[in-house]
Amino acid sequence: MRVGAVQTVLPEHHYDQREITEAVVEATAADRRVVERFHSATRVRGRYLALPIEKYANLDGFTTANGVYAETALALAERAARGALEASGVDASQVDQLVFCSSTGVATPSLDASLAQRLGLRDDVKRVPIFGLGCAAGAVGLSRLYDYLRAWPDQVAVLVCVELCSLTAQRDDGSLANLVASGLFGDGAAAAVAVGGDRETESGLPVRWGPQVVATRSKLYPGTQRLMGWDVGEHGFRIVLAADLVDHVEATLAGDVTAFLGEHGLSPGEVTSWVCHPGGPKVIETIAEAFALGNGELDLTWESLRRVGNLSSVSVLNVLQETIERRRPPEGEPGLLMALGPGFSAELLLLRW
Repeated sequence: MRVGAVQTVLPEHHYDQREITEAVVEATAADRRVVERFHSATRVRGRYLALPIEKYANLDGFTTANGVYAETALALAERAARGALEASGVDASQVDQLVFCSSTGVATPSLDASLAQRLGLRDDVKRVPIFGLGCAAGAVGLSRLYDYLRAWPDQVAVLVCVELCSLTAQRDDGSLANLVASGLFGDGAAAAVAVGGDRETESGLPVRWGPQVVATRSKLYPGTQRLMGWDVGEHGFRIVLAADLVDHVEATLAGDVTAFLGEHGLSPGEVTSWVCHPGGPKVIETIAEAFALGNGELDLTWESLRRVGNLSSVSVLNVLQETIERRRPPEGEPGLLMALGPGFSAELLLLRW
């Protein structure tokens, strides 16, 4: 399959990191010096939030927060999907599959049902709502589009990811995990349009479309469920973020990536484009060290982190969009897209530009 246009959209409420730090200190009554240290360490300069920052004090429980999630997430998802369809030149009536990923709120019917109707998709569109993949979901969603379009190469598929991480904030939680998360995660949505190989050949796609997906690899690491995720209860979603997560990435990722590339006749040194989810400074630094990426290969990943924070599933799509629009490699060059998430898991996609 070939990835077409990718569109990221952000809420209207933007705050500098220092403003968010002040709000977290006030809400959690945590030690100011501790919060400032953790927030500074994320290297995030500012973030976009679903609500004006003063409104978060009104979120008196999971029901209220989830209601805001459903309304705001749907609006952002619609903007992202419309933007991606328009940029790709694909009409809504041509979409055959819709994959919707989110891990920061719940709804039944799932939000993709309302989204499909707002966009004017056909009533026989194949919907795949996915919950719980967290930061890996953007990459996993692209992989599921790839699976579908291999089976139906004359069709069109759309991925939409939306995350409102700020609505999961726990005001009574002074744990280190919550303080780190409060300084790292932001809100946003992104959508990607993709077409199968037969559709690509027949339609004469725009030259500036994105890369082909050549192969994918999913990796699930047994016994690592407590590295990252949610504790779900009447309080809503409480962050699980283990201190040794980076150690696991350092111990496993290089070998898994090298093996995946080797199956396709490549080594990490031959990959010229790295589209990596900006999980956090230590994760990015570990990836850079593991693959000797010291020549700007991760510049867009770092830029995304600094500008908007970690957007969970949305982030890797944001980096992909920026790569297509600003750092597009020469035609035929190999690339790797990767994201890590709860499970603990890794998702890898081999690209060809």
